[in-house]
Amino acid sequence: MLETLISSRTRLKLLLKFFLNPRSTAYLRGLAEEFDESTNAIRVELNRFEDAGMLVAESQGNKKLYKANNKHPLFRDLQNLIIKYIGIDQIIEVVISRMGHLDTMYLIGDYAKGKDTGIIDIVFVGDVDKNYLLNLVTKAEKLISRKIRFLTYTSKEWDEKKPEHEKYLLLWENNKAL
Repeated sequence: MLETLISSRTRLKLLLKFFLNPRSTAYLRGLAEEFDESTNAIRVELNRFEDAGMLVAESQGNKKLYKANNKHPLFRDLQNLIIKYIGIDQIIEVVISRMGHLDTMYLIGDYAKGKDTGIIDIVFVGDVDKNYLLNLVTKAEKLISRKIRFLTYTSKEWDEKKPEHEKYLLLWENNKAL
């Protein structure tokens, strides 16, 4: 759906990279390697986003580090659009509303890093019925046409494991989506 509105694959990849997880940062050459595209194609799109105020950049030596401008008036709207594109909103709607007591839910893995790989990795923290969750995840996968891998932890287990997940994005906490 979003590919119809945004015809530039590079632009779509940059939106995913920076607006799915606003803590994501990147350099031009790193993005070119990650996307397997020319630095010139990436540079053009980065300049457009920076000129529009959607990305901010800071110099670090001879490199320019980019990140999403979370103060931009369209930041939240773009982030919500990307979340809907990936299908995370439907996962939250289908899975969380029916699974019992959930303390927090995190997006980890490639999507938390802003990479669209087709496999969504999620961590559920709380008192979760794993069999019921598996059924719900299977339904959600059909809705969004993406594979979902998940881990479940009790709150205590997550507190012990959390530092192992270097990139994670909080999606749900205390009975509300973030």
